[in-house]
Amino acid sequence: MNLLLAVMFLIGSPFWPFDASLLPGDSLIIVNKKTNELVWVNYGKIIVQTKVATGKTNDLTPEGLFTVTVKAKNPYYRKKNIPGGDPRNPLGTRWIGFDARGTDGRIYGLHGTNQPDSIGKYISLGCIRLPQKMLEQLYDEIPLGTKILVTNSSKSFEQLAKESGVI
Repeated sequence: MNLLLAVMFLIGSPFWPFDASLLPGDSLIIVNKKTNELVWVNYGKIIVQTKVATGKTNDLTPEGLFTVTVKAKNPYYRKKNIPGGDPRNPLGTRWIGFDARGTDGRIYGLHGTNQPDSIGKYISLGCIRLPQKMLEQLYDEIPLGTKILVTNSSKSFEQLAKESGVI
């Protein structure tokens, strides 16, 4: 039996999830650009489901499995020199940054918005906008290191979560 386990470890198991770092019960945020929706799966259950806004064009919001590397309250908007907490700040009150395209979590992220009517639309420059209350709930609940799967899929969230190994 030990030999079988060692061989499976070395060559991989056909039944293993697509990412070995995700295990049943792990926390995972899934963003589906096809429907502009987000779910947070925790302990094998969908805890949060909400509409989001994503990139104006499909290529602006990167797809793949990423890791939360930065969290910030009242983030500063560098592009237009707008301080955190300013009502003109398009990032809202929270920033959850992830490491897409080799970045450090300060370029791509989940954030709120000062334009709530943009939620559900293809409108951002690459980030994922959430309703403010949902974002604040996620910010308080998820730790650094949480995985984020961004996809453009016709599959259900349950199916995506099962394929990722968290359910």
